Amino acid sequence: MAPGLLDLVHLTTWAVCAVIKLPQLVAVLRAGSAWGLSVSSLLLELAGLLVFLRYHIYYGYPLETYLEFPVVIAQGNFCKACFGNGMGYWVGWYMITLQKWIIDLAMNLCTLVSAASRLVQLQHLWETKDARQANALTWGMSVYASAGKLQTAWCEVPSS
Repeated sequence: MAPGLLDLVHLTTWAVCAVIKLPQLVAVLRAGSAWGLSVSSLLLELAGLLVFLRYHIYYGYPLETYLEFPVVIAQGNFCKACFGNGMGYWVGWYMITLQKWIIDLAMNLCTLVSAASRLVQLQHLWETKDARQANALTWGMSVYASAGKLQTAWCEVPSS
């Protein structure tokens, strides 16, 4: 990929991630509750993002390959603020780097965890029969950000 185009993908992916949760938050505020959203889904999503972030830091990948993760994690934590503290995340943050095989295994399971978070949310929407708080723009931005990250990872992360 041409360097200018790669920079554009980085910039647009970061920009999308900087506001990715805002449409969801607006939908919740308009609906007056978070009834249609799944806390389990949010926690799975945050766990996957934390592993991705920790993996990239652990292996010393370029900042451009993971710069948006802290922003999305912060937004996700804002969304879950009413559901408890983040102590479990800090313990997990430390423990996944105790040994190389642990972080490698966690990273290999991340795609499954991320997919599971979406499936849990879809199941919750099906059960509640209320999708007013779900936001198609947030999901669309998530798809774009994921595609952008795949492209930049292929171009910038050295293969082993």
